[in-house]
Amino acid sequence: MIASPEPSGDAFSHAVVDRGAMRERRQRQVRRMRRSRLQRRIASVLPVFGALLLVGGGAAMSVRSRTATIARLAPLRVEPAIVRATLRLDGALVRGASRGWALGRAGPAHYGEPVPVQLTSYCLKGTTRRDRYVRQGIVAADPRLFPLGRYVELYVGRKYFGRFLVDDTGGKIKDAILDIWTPECRDAQRFGRVRGTAVLVSRPHGVPADSLLTGRLGGSRER
Repeated sequence: MIASPEPSGDAFSHAVVDRGAMRERRQRQVRRMRRSRLQRRIASVLPVFGALLLVGGGAAMSVRSRTATIARLAPLRVEPAIVRATLRLDGALVRGASRGWALGRAGPAHYGEPVPVQLTSYCLKGTTRRDRYVRQGIVAADPRLFPLGRYVELYVGRKYFGRFLVDDTGGKIKDAILDIWTPECRDAQRFGRVRGTAVLVSRPHGVPADSLLTGRLGGSRER
């Protein structure tokens, strides 16, 4: 057999160098491939980030512009509201009545008919003839002349006492006597007995039945 010649030292060193160079080239190629893949991924993601940045920037600009617009607006000024009462009472034309109007009268008073009366006042607690609690704005009357549940306007001279609900009766309230309820017994004693005029009136339009209106002992306003 012919033995192969042993490689010399120079040849062996050249082979080692070639293998190292090949390994380095392969590593460079791998790094290039990884870098190119990363660049492609970044290039594919950049448009999405750009769109998000545009949307966010537009929203921020819109909020700033709206805030600036609100800041430039003039302060809101609300005009004062004027509240008017919906309850309107029809006035009554009062004429003089004969002194003996109630004597021998068989029926109740007619609407708008002036009636000379004597006015007193009481302060008893409890319920009325119609089983309702006593309250300001009611009078006790003789139901033969002023039926229960009706309204009367009372006058003393030129003083208008208001419009009262006939809601009670009394053992001493006969003929043309009207007894005005007041919460203060001291006011009732001080009032005593005075002469006045009563006018039977209808319930105002839109007012529920048995509503209390403007009647007060001593009057509410001049007419």
